[in-house]
Amino acid sequence: MPRYYFDLLDGDILAVDEEGVELPNLPAAQAEAARSLADMARDAVHDSMFAVDRRDLAIEVRDADGPVMQVKFTFEVERSRH
Repeated sequence: MPRYYFDLLDGDILAVDEEGVELPNLPAAQAEAARSLADMARDAVHDSMFAVDRRDLAIEVRDADGPVMQVKFTFEVERSRH
């Protein structure tokens, strides 16, 4: 079973996954990345509620041969003047 690594990007901050996880195939890795990113996004939106107007999050998925995909989430607030 292939091992996939999920490196986390929060703006310019990179957290490299040194352990990885064995998954049956690339669609399973994509589903895992999407679930993890949804959790990160929920926490980031809550933490950033009034602190920032934009937050870029991503998970870069790689296997033993290198990068295979990147899953991204951007939270952005555009305020209107009244």
